[in-house]
Amino acid sequence: MTFQQEAASWLSPKHLDTAPVPRVGARAPSMDKVPLPDADGKPTLITFLRHCGCPFAEKTFITLRSLAAAHPSVQFVAVSHSDAEATARWVTSVGGAGPVRVVVDAEREVYARWGLGVSSFWHVLSPWSMFSVFKLGREEGIWNKPTESGNRWQTAGSFGIDGQGIVKWSRPAQSADDVPDIEEGLRMLEYREGP
Repeated sequence: MTFQQEAASWLSPKHLDTAPVPRVGARAPSMDKVPLPDADGKPTLITFLRHCGCPFAEKTFITLRSLAAAHPSVQFVAVSHSDAEATARWVTSVGGAGPVRVVVDAEREVYARWGLGVSSFWHVLSPWSMFSVFKLGREEGIWNKPTESGNRWQTAGSFGIDGQGIVKWSRPAQSADDVPDIEEGLRMLEYREGP
């Protein structure tokens, strides 16, 4: 990681036309990188990460991985807009992917289809978000890591999609420190292990 890479993560990214955030009851966007519904008919929990290096992305990913291991009948997907190499290094640094399918969307096209665009200054740098960085580090040992690629202004979000491709849970991040309750997503899918 170089100073230039870290500084570049603070530059405003290329503008993309962003679709509305999918609402509960709507058909989920389906693209080649993330085809929905799942071919096996499994429900899907998908989370769009801020950037590789973000402590809130790390906390979200660790939770996603833990729940994926406990719920093999659900497909768990994490989408990164950092490039493939930076994403792979970051995933390794946070303990590996486990059963989570990691999708790289460096062009941010999948993010845009899911209504996740560029955030505001206040979304990223509010005093509450800055305090939450310190609190997460102090309480859970999750601190900022170097940002090799990707952008700090990209909005995150998480969604639950049933086996027919219908959105059952829609949770775009309201701020940089807004870590989704993935277990709530499982409940909204009315997921039950077993027959």
